[in-house]
Amino acid sequence: MINLIYFSPTKTTEKIVSQIAAAIADTDLQRYDLTRMSTDVPARISAGTTIIGVPVYAGRVPAIVLERLARLQGDGLPAVLVVVYGNREFEDALRELADVVTTKGFHVVAAAAFVGEHSYSTRQQPIAQNRPDQTDLEHASAFGVAIRKKLSVSKQPAPPSMIPGNVPYREGVVLGQIAPETITERCVLCGLCASACPTFAISVIDQVLTETAQCVMCCACVKGCPHEARVMTHPVVAERRTLLAQNCRQRKEPQWFL
Repeated sequence: MINLIYFSPTKTTEKIVSQIAAAIADTDLQRYDLTRMSTDVPARISAGTTIIGVPVYAGRVPAIVLERLARLQGDGLPAVLVVVYGNREFEDALRELADVVTTKGFHVVAAAAFVGEHSYSTRQQPIAQNRPDQTDLEHASAFGVAIRKKLSVSKQPAPPSMIPGNVPYREGVVLGQIAPETITERCVLCGLCASACPTFAISVIDQVLTETAQCVMCCACVKGCPHEARVMTHPVVAERRTLLAQNCRQRKEPQWFL
């Protein structure tokens, strides 16, 4: 049995962990989507192998993910950890996720860092555009096969030193100060932006309203708007986007720690 737990506002993490899960076992898959908490995570998971996938926010696990995992507990079960970053660095995110999951009673048997299109990426300034691509998904399948073989031999936890990252973790990014805007001339009030928002920060009635304090800058509303009415043009983000587009052009490949 596979317990698949993920937070994936723009669907990149979901694609990767789903591919890994399919390669480990093609039956008995239980999904727990943390993105909008459409499926409650049980207080305790007592059977199977658990895959946990999260995006990387400035080298850390997003605080909202830690909040939604807060009550999860495992019974010494094997766990596979996956972080997805935008072709810059994943830094301490995988180490942090491993520490959190271990304290919750899981045994980390494998971990990986994959690349997904950066949340700030645009057509004009692409950053890991259209990733995960076919090559990434093939890597994910191969990783899943390797995990299946490992579990058939041993479910012993991996040594902590195997997973990269530093403790104390790097300083996290402060959220809740910047949010996407709406170009009213393009907006048709379809509500897709609101239905994509993982923090329910957007409301649509006769206009689009965004509660900035709740925004985690995932840009799901931007990428999901069919009319390109949602944009992220704040000067801080625009400067960061330019730097990332210039400095993160060289393709980075998935890394496994098995």
